[in-house]
Amino acid sequence: MSETYDIVTIGSGHNGLVAAAYLAAAGKKTLVLERNAWFGGGVVTRELTLPGFKHDQHSIAHIFIQGNPLLANDELGLKSRHGLKYVFPEMPMISVFEDGQTLALYRDRERTCAEIAKFSRKDAEAYRRLAEQAAAWLPMVRAGLYSPPTPLGATYAMLDQSREGRELWRTMQMSMHDLLEEWFENERVIMHFARIAGENLVSPDEKATGFGVFVFVGFLEAYGIGVPIGGSGSLTDALIASIRENGGEVLASSDVARVLVRNGRAVGVELTDGRKYEARDAVIGALHPHDIGKMVEGLAPEVVRDAERTHISTVGCITLIAALERPLRFRAGDHVRGAMIELLPNSYDTMRKSFDNVRYGELMDYPLIGVASMTMFDPSRAPAGKATMHAWDYVPYERADGKSWDDTKASYVDRMLEHMSRFIENLPADVLAWHSDSPVDMERTSSSFRRGDLHGIAATTYQYGAHRPTPDLGQNTVPGCERLYLVGPFQHPGGGVFGAGRATAIRVFDDLGLDFSKVGARQ
Repeated sequence: MSETYDIVTIGSGHNGLVAAAYLAAAGKKTLVLERNAWFGGGVVTRELTLPGFKHDQHSIAHIFIQGNPLLANDELGLKSRHGLKYVFPEMPMISVFEDGQTLALYRDRERTCAEIAKFSRKDAEAYRRLAEQAAAWLPMVRAGLYSPPTPLGATYAMLDQSREGRELWRTMQMSMHDLLEEWFENERVIMHFARIAGENLVSPDEKATGFGVFVFVGFLEAYGIGVPIGGSGSLTDALIASIRENGGEVLASSDVARVLVRNGRAVGVELTDGRKYEARDAVIGALHPHDIGKMVEGLAPEVVRDAERTHISTVGCITLIAALERPLRFRAGDHVRGAMIELLPNSYDTMRKSFDNVRYGELMDYPLIGVASMTMFDPSRAPAGKATMHAWDYVPYERADGKSWDDTKASYVDRMLEHMSRFIENLPADVLAWHSDSPVDMERTSSSFRRGDLHGIAATTYQYGAHRPTPDLGQNTVPGCERLYLVGPFQHPGGGVFGAGRATAIRVFDDLGLDFSKVGARQ
């Protein structure tokens, strides 16, 4: 016997929750099913080490969602009614070099220029021009992030109609390394911005990464980096509160085995334990493209084939999460207080070659560790006087030495701590307890994080925009299965906290004949 809802959503990652919350707000009887015992996917806060220490297991800061009307206009009342609060550090990012030099990126453009001028006055002026261009392009970028993507052919044809458009297209195809070499002269300034590519799990030498610096700077200056009070999972909590306020349900420990299809239309889901839930209007699913052929019957072979051959990044992620006796003490000085703190070598070539190691399944010769200690900005995450730490590094999923991550994770954590001690005085001494997720653990945690790729699939030009994950699936719909809609990091605009489920919701609203513009007004 099955229960019936209007909308059934597979997965409680933030994108699925966003889509479900909009449909619930429109009066649809909505159900969200999560296979884990906790909710949130990559946007989750848990006590992973000791009682009283709240740790973000994956996502630690919310940047791009700040421009989403979901938050910018508070369309679902997440801030006004459901307790979601952010603080925005004035220093969103700082690079700390091994010799003790630092280079901070501020929300205030002139403060950033003053920082860069310590290394090169010419580069400070170049940054001012870059930031001005980023601000000019920002409205165009924002317009394409939170609604269904426009066809790539039409986009490129439009760009080719003007000199400015052709310059933008060129920028979009360049590697971040090549672009930064054109803009800046100082090696450390270049390295500082090249490190941004790593946040997308790619080397700065990868083609079609250059535009990322304009997107990052544009958002950083306009919105800052949002640190959610109480942890990243506060966004998840607010979305669930919105769904439940509107009569929806969110269930844990509910693993979906397949989508039920009748006469070419999605009509519900079946769980691994045999339970069934029917959907009158639509099924929304965080279905990894490698799984879609297994979970949805009757799709055309070419649709399944193209989905299964989507590429996953060769660069995986490993995290080190720790409860600390005292706040971090950086050897470079007490001014190191960024939301994102990058520990960098003295040589830019060292950073570039480290990414080459991972390409061949090797550990990086020089770890490229990023650090966050959100208790700097939100003391509520730890007992009085204590602190939390979240560190991440880049490693291969499959190691060339044949060793398993389950057997070697602890030794790699020791390596990370030893390396970090070059930059931080009280490590490892002040570590009270730690938790680590290897790429293998990432995959176990979420079917979206295949092979440790937090973005689901690689962020490449052929898996971008309306072609993400494939041209067939890039519009959040599935050819051959009506009323099945897709969400997740493997859909446009990609991994990260964008609130991209809003685009899926728009698509569902259109097909159901609902007026999306009235949702925010109803709240």
